[in-house]
Amino acid sequence: MSSISRLGATTLVAVALAVLPAAAASAHVRVVPEQTTAGGWTVLTFRVPNESETAATSQVSVDLPTDTPLLSVSTKPVPGWTATVETAPLPEPVDFYGTELTEAPSRVVWTAQPGAEVVDGQFQEFEVSAGPLPDAGTRLVLPAHQTYTDGTVVDWVDVAEEGAEEPAHPAPELTTTEGADEHVTDDADIEDAAAVTTAAPTPSEPDTLARVLGAAGLALGVVALVLAMVGRRRRSDV
Repeated sequence: MSSISRLGATTLVAVALAVLPAAAASAHVRVVPEQTTAGGWTVLTFRVPNESETAATSQVSVDLPTDTPLLSVSTKPVPGWTATVETAPLPEPVDFYGTELTEAPSRVVWTAQPGAEVVDGQFQEFEVSAGPLPDAGTRLVLPAHQTYTDGTVVDWVDVAEEGAEEPAHPAPELTTTEGADEHVTDDADIEDAAAVTTAAPTPSEPDTLARVLGAAGLALGVVALVLAMVGRRRRSDV
């Protein structure tokens, strides 16, 4: 084998070793929020890949936070799967748009009907609409549990510490953010906006000019018509 061929083979092996761990690390249950604005509603999509070559995923459950509860949770139908939202008592009653709630959703369970399981090489997405989201900066950890047809249960419950490597079975999570209208505008932004507003012509300026020109044109037309009529009368008198 030539030196160039050996170099190419070595490069391919290095690339494969670099890519395979990344692919393996990304193959876990994730949550993809539609939006994370505090106080609003969001669609949470739980993406569940099947990681067993010999068994299929037959059930998925997600634990919802109880210290910062999501007071309203509804599920999107998944063909071949049934969904159940379980509730649990709240430490203290919460006012929810004029209604006093003493319990809140605590767990969502999806169960596959025969033939609808997620098999090797496939993934499934499970969606819930949830809200209102808690205060900005709140970290919502949503532990998930994946059950296989051979009885194996994989718990995605490990909480990743800031600055540390991702754990073997990380729990799905998200962090709430402020709304766009809650950001404070600084003085520079205000000055820029004022400059643009001052420099821009007012809509009345071009409209007034157009009206003046139109009136002048109409007056000239009337004068021309009068002169033409006078000229005709003079010719007829002659």
